[in-house]
Amino acid sequence: MEERRACALLKARFEAAGFHIAENVMFEEDGMRFEMDGFDADARVGYEYVTEEAGDSWDVDDAVQHALAERKAKGDLFVLVVNETEAPDADALGKRADVFLAELPKEHDDAKPKPRAKRATAAKKPAAKKAKK
Repeated sequence: MEERRACALLKARFEAAGFHIAENVMFEEDGMRFEMDGFDADARVGYEYVTEEAGDSWDVDDAVQHALAERKAKGDLFVLVVNETEAPDADALGKRADVFLAELPKEHDDAKPKPRAKRATAAKKPAAKKAKK
């Protein structure tokens, strides 16, 4: 699957789950440095679709993927990393995204849009009468 299409699919899935995704974000923390395909910095949730086309394998190598998995286990950073061979089509990629999003800790439910509360209508105050002169 072409990276551009894959990233559009992932962005749509993550935004439908309530995240505010910025695309192509330079991520640099704890010795990791790579351009993440999509990231919500406030929620610390993102995704990276690794393809040979984009040359991702050199900066999102096994060591980076292992470090991201450790950070996920600690609960402070949640990045879905999918290799193009693991999800070669839209169906497989969508399923991977859905499983990842469903496994996020409950505190990330705050990222999901809440239904708007109905506004109570204020009782109308009687208009003040003008004093006669």
